[in-house]
Amino acid sequence: MNKRPSYLAAAFNARPLGMPVPPNWFGLAAFGLLGWLVNPGLWLVGLGLEGLYLWSLSRHERFRAVVDAQAGASDSSSRYEELLKQLDSSAQGHQYEIERESAEIVNLLQRSSATGSQIEDVRQMAWLHLKLLGARASFAEVIEAASRERRNLDEQERRCRDRLAAGDTGDELRRSLEQQLQVIASRHEAHRDAKRRFELVDAELARLRQQVSLVREQALLATDSDHIAQSLDALSASLNEANRWLRDQRELFAGLDQFTDEPPPADLLASKRGTRRAKVSE
Repeated sequence: MNKRPSYLAAAFNARPLGMPVPPNWFGLAAFGLLGWLVNPGLWLVGLGLEGLYLWSLSRHERFRAVVDAQAGASDSSSRYEELLKQLDSSAQGHQYEIERESAEIVNLLQRSSATGSQIEDVRQMAWLHLKLLGARASFAEVIEAASRERRNLDEQERRCRDRLAAGDTGDELRRSLEQQLQVIASRHEAHRDAKRRFELVDAELARLRQQVSLVREQALLATDSDHIAQSLDALSASLNEANRWLRDQRELFAGLDQFTDEPPPADLLASKRGTRRAKVSE
């Protein structure tokens, strides 16, 4: 769960209109200097005004909305980096590619009559693709571990069954062996389930990539705003389908933290990310 931002701290350090230094600091410095040079009682006046200023600004709805938006953007950027680190170079390459195509689509849309929500759909698709890659990586770890341990688990199961078949086991030993077999069976089932989840997510990732590529190609070939709008409608429908699929597959992602509600980073498709990707691929 995301930590709630401190509105008082944000008010103390607020810098309106792009000011390099918070004006509140100047006020504190002024009263501090006046109290020292003129009358220490002015410190109490300054303290009272400071409290009133912080209280009123921290309760202002528009100010709180700005602070919440900034905190959300920071959380999303951190989340992006965290998810990206979980991926191998191949998966990172897929993410970079879908972001590149999405950025091309956004550039085309910005020259047309596309709405902000339509452009946001493109960013949401790239963001969802990254989250699905993170989920697939988690399932792949379980599958890899299962592959390493399969022979060992089979051997443990064989020894347990042979010992039970011997017929000279006491009640306590028999109960322990039976419980071991239950645990082994549960682990086998978990491994099969991870493989099933991996295949489902992999198929959905492929569908998303195909859909983004299709919309990009349609947008490049579009001769008027109506054709671009049709491409956007197809992308929105695909995003809605992906979200519906996620809702229907809630059990599929049980225990994973990839699918939190933070919005995509504001610079998800920005050029500075593309510059960094180019350096990584060299």
